[in-house]
Amino acid sequence: MQPRPSTFSIVARDPETDAVGVAVQSKFVSVGSVVPFAAADAGAIATQSFANVAYGPEGLDHLRDGKSATEVVEALTDADDDAATRQVGVVGRDGSVAAFTGEECLDYAGDLQGEHYTVQGNILENAKTLEAMADAYESTDGGLPERLVAALHAGNEAGGDRRGEQSAALYVAKPEGGYDGGNDRWVDVRVDDHDRPIEELERVFKVYDVTLLERVEPAETRELTGETAREVRAALADLGLYDGEGAEAADEGFGEDARAALEEFRGINNFENHSLVVLEDALARGWSDAEGSGEQRLVDAVWHGLSRLDRR
Repeated sequence: MQPRPSTFSIVARDPETDAVGVAVQSKFVSVGSVVPFAAADAGAIATQSFANVAYGPEGLDHLRDGKSATEVVEALTDADDDAATRQVGVVGRDGSVAAFTGEECLDYAGDLQGEHYTVQGNILENAKTLEAMADAYESTDGGLPERLVAALHAGNEAGGDRRGEQSAALYVAKPEGGYDGGNDRWVDVRVDDHDRPIEELERVFKVYDVTLLERVEPAETRELTGETAREVRAALADLGLYDGEGAEAADEGFGEDARAALEEFRGINNFENHSLVVLEDALARGWSDAEGSGEQRLVDAVWHGLSRLDRR
């Protein structure tokens, strides 16, 4: 018998950007290879419990054919002799939402729907896991990726997977959202085996966001000054990119040598989506909110500083 992942997930659509996506956590290795399916021209699907991975491509085809989420769930489960062991959540690009929890899914198992989203889980600590996920998704500011990750955090904190944590994934499709606009794979981040997979998923997503996703240009930018400039210079020095000498080190400025170091940091980390001026502005705005030290804090500060700008 195949192992049964104990899993909680959220499937959602952002009507403002036409993005659809899935976020999922499980006490199961590489849950991202099993549960999430999404396509910008169809919708998004999470298939779990004794997951029938055929639900993904078949369900997306049904959505493309014009079926509602409810009709898709009915078509998938009616054709499946083992439907009682399955759990599935579906959101169509048309905004329709539906889910199914088979009567043989292990407690606690259930699902909950809201406008443009559905949450579902099995082998959960409690029903509050799903309620917390829904509340977090509805109340969190930011784009679809941030709201999906917030739902995972909330579900985990409310009880989560009764067997523990192991892997997590975030998959969001948007028209021409992929690399260089060549496909719809806007966000595709996975943590396959980790003690704190949701926290690690969020960390990796921030790097992905800064590196691959584009933001609108800011109307105004700031320069690094004072204590923030000194700390950023020190972080660049720790990375071997800045020697810490010169007049700017004494007056706590952020001059030509420091900007050359920041430019090298930008190139090493593939942050070419953002100009040097925008990167410095992001550090100036995001440094106080950033966590960690060294390179981790630099990246986290850039992410916080860019977060005020809309994604393209």
